[in-house]
Amino acid sequence: MNFTKTLIAASVGALLASGAAAQEKKQLAFVVNAASDFWKLAEAGVNAAQAELPDYELQFRYPAQGTAALQNALMDDLVAAGTDAIMISSADPKNSIDAFNRIAAQVPLFTTDSDAPQSDRIAYLGSSNTAAGIQAGEIAIDAMPDGGKCMGFVGFLGADNAIERIAGFRQAVEGKGIELVDVRGDDVDFARARANVDDVLAANPDIDCMVGFYSYNPPKIYESLQANGKLGEITVIAFDEDPITLGAVREGSFAGTVVQDPYQWGYQGMHLMADYLEGDKSGVPADGLIIVPTKIIDQSNVDAFEAELKERING
Repeated sequence: MNFTKTLIAASVGALLASGAAAQEKKQLAFVVNAASDFWKLAEAGVNAAQAELPDYELQFRYPAQGTAALQNALMDDLVAAGTDAIMISSADPKNSIDAFNRIAAQVPLFTTDSDAPQSDRIAYLGSSNTAAGIQAGEIAIDAMPDGGKCMGFVGFLGADNAIERIAGFRQAVEGKGIELVDVRGDDVDFARARANVDDVLAANPDIDCMVGFYSYNPPKIYESLQANGKLGEITVIAFDEDPITLGAVREGSFAGTVVQDPYQWGYQGMHLMADYLEGDKSGVPADGLIIVPTKIIDQSNVDAFEAELKERING
């Protein structure tokens, strides 16, 4: 009887110890700016990091909608639930500084994809969006040696990633006979993104080039051009690696696309935050910028790139 009691006591003790260990795991969160297939690669990177960080619980979170208010509310909820560090792609950095500073006063806060440099975030890990915009301009220059008039399409006009990409594009094409006439925002409303392209086709017959600055914009451009019988007549420069975009590059309907590496944002970001919590701050540079290079994808390298994507997501 005493032996049985001893076994029960030992089992209960082991269960309690296991529960305590689970509760002691530090929690890291990756918060995106809106629901989009673009983030699947970042999520794959977070999952890969989870396998290497068994003492941490990693979360990948989408706000209910792509607004700064809901992003900030989600971060408040995460902090209240005990999250120890957060990495976020800011939907509206200029109007989120107070909220970001409130979070940063409670837990280490990092940014990715769209920075909030005026806030108290510790570091930004992601693309140089200015450099990516310059690469998009280089695609346009190669595709339109005689110049042309471009219309841009983007989600959040006020987000740093949008502002910097647009500025980079304009910088690259300056003096090359290529003009970015305007950029239409859609606030990550896919129906509005498509309608923006339709409206430009109807109202601006002089536009012979379109630039999709967010991942879902090029597929909406493709849909509209195809529906209006304009596919192949208008030069399209894309961003990111949506399957429709890569297919359009492969068939020659798009001149090319500038791709980022969101897988590394998720993977490196989780390790960066874990190291920081452990007291290792060597991964944070003096300027607070950790740049993951972007690259141009065209017909010459699209197949190899797509094979790499599939391996990462399936892995």
